[in-house]
Amino acid sequence: MSPDTMVRIQVAFEGGQSVGANVSEEVADALAAALAATEPVFELKTEEGTYVLSLGKVVYVRRAERETQIGFAATASA
Repeated sequence: MSPDTMVRIQVAFEGGQSVGANVSEEVADALAAALAATEPVFELKTEEGTYVLSLGKVVYVRRAERETQIGFAATASA
C-alpha cells in the first residue's frame, strides 16, 4: 500500500468499542459501500492485518486523511 493513498479510519461498534486503522482509499470506499448495501460482514485489510467486521454492529465510521508527521525543516537563507 502506498502511503500517498492511505487514510485513517475509526470504526465504532455497539457497546462503545472501536478500532482504528490505516487503510487504502479503495478499502475505505469499499467499507462505505458495504455499509450502504447492508452487507453482513466486511474484510477490512489494514497495514496491521485483516479484520472481519460484523457490519450490523457498526455505529459509525470516521474517515480522515492520514496524520502527517511534525518535524523540523531546513529553511533557506536569503
